[in-house]
Amino acid sequence: MRLSRRELLRTTAAVAALAQTGQAQGKEGGRPVAISSANGLRAVELALRRMQEGADPLDAAVAGVNLVEDDPADMTVGYGGVPNEEGVVQFDACVMHGPSGRAGAVAALEGVKNPTKVAKLVMETTDHVLLVGPGARHFATVNGFGNENLLTEKARKVWLFWKQNLSDKDKWLEPEPDRYPPEVKEFIEQFGWDDFRRPQSGGTIHLSAVDTRGDLAGCTSTSGLFFKMPGRVGDSPIIGAGCFTDNEVGSAGGTGRGEANILVSGGHLIVELMRQGKHPREACLMTLERIARTTREKRLLFANGRPKFDISFYALDKAGRYGSAVMYAFSTIGKRRQFAVADASGARKEDCAFLFERR
Repeated sequence: MRLSRRELLRTTAAVAALAQTGQAQGKEGGRPVAISSANGLRAVELALRRMQEGADPLDAAVAGVNLVEDDPADMTVGYGGVPNEEGVVQFDACVMHGPSGRAGAVAALEGVKNPTKVAKLVMETTDHVLLVGPGARHFATVNGFGNENLLTEKARKVWLFWKQNLSDKDKWLEPEPDRYPPEVKEFIEQFGWDDFRRPQSGGTIHLSAVDTRGDLAGCTSTSGLFFKMPGRVGDSPIIGAGCFTDNEVGSAGGTGRGEANILVSGGHLIVELMRQGKHPREACLMTLERIARTTREKRLLFANGRPKFDISFYALDKAGRYGSAVMYAFSTIGKRRQFAVADASGARKEDCAFLFERR
């Protein structure tokens, strides 16, 4: 059963009505503003403070994201990120600077906990936009970045548990449930998995910022899909997908299934919809609708025609209006999906608008 356009429009209209009552998202506070994924509450707080002190919006955004990259408790970004299937932590990141119209990115970068810093150097010191793998690592080395072991003990135990449960035909013995390490129990509780054989989740932080002058910037960082194939690159380092900024219009980015975002150039599409006059929240919803309509592979769809995956978008415009929308209102463990925002009213989390309430 294919998803009907009528159902999509009805869902979107309901969300728009809810938002107008103030129940979906709070009041907008004017410039400066920083918006991010829910794991970036401290990040938007710092980014806002830096912009209030006169910092360039990209410097502010990168400083905020660095807080999350440095946090070993966040297993989706930077130090402590979940490794690929070989147990190696690989990072993707990008930055885009509105005033200059320039961008920089790295992919499959190893040994640097702050890939956004390297991406910013790609933008500032080279004629390129994207460096990958060994080339990105060499570039980091010549710019003074050491080669750190970023696989924390917690992430190592989670990865080893995944390896032990990967197949019943290898030599690994599956641990008994009552002997699961506490790190694994915590991971399962956070991400809602009881089967590691076919992981489908990952995590990212995106942060967009607009300063008092109306200048914009965006920044995205991730350790990627949990236990991904070595070399897999999602949307996070792709300018126009994981992040896009136009200083005349706004900035946007996404988290979630990167492959789906790449196929519609989500960040760019949101900015173009804002250029047409759409509110950032509405632009995010319309981009989710595009993804839902154009996802056709049966393996990616539920029986009701809805996508099996989640994706979230975050956006703000030059005037300081902001918004976020998600494919599904609730996570697989029943938590209401939220985003982080900071403006004159302070740093806080708000509920995301959503395309579908339930799967």
